[in-house]
Amino acid sequence: MAKKERVSETQATQLLKANKVAFTEHPYEYLEHGGAMHSAEVLGLDPFNVVKTLVMQDQDAKPLLMLMHGDRKVSTKNLARQIGAKSVEPCAPEVANRHSGYLVGGTSPFGTRRTMPVYIEETILALPRIAINGGRRGFLVQLDPQVCVQLLGAKPVQCALAE
Repeated sequence: MAKKERVSETQATQLLKANKVAFTEHPYEYLEHGGAMHSAEVLGLDPFNVVKTLVMQDQDAKPLLMLMHGDRKVSTKNLARQIGAKSVEPCAPEVANRHSGYLVGGTSPFGTRRTMPVYIEETILALPRIAINGGRRGFLVQLDPQVCVQLLGAKPVQCALAE
């Protein structure tokens, strides 16, 4: 009998298990700068259903998380306007790592080092299931997108741009 590959526990999977969230694990071969498009391709998923976790900051360098479709970009102007900030920009990788406790490319919105406001592209919430980083490079978990609202208090925004 084939043994199912188990990925080592991460902060994210520990938090999901502690909250009795149903999820499935999907390890894959990580590719530097491959991003959501690469993981979607190797796992046979629609990139629209693969959600990337972006660590961003406002004009005062206050961090926030933005959850976005794998095949879309964030309109930082629209995001800033909707959250009442003057401006929003992606954090530098080392700053993002410090805020989240994860390495860029392996950032999960679950189990971050710091509690940060979480925003989610509204259309993600209409999907039946999403694949999102499980807290390690080369590791996605699939779950109900409503978990992002229930567990993280993610606020829906509209700021998607085509890649």
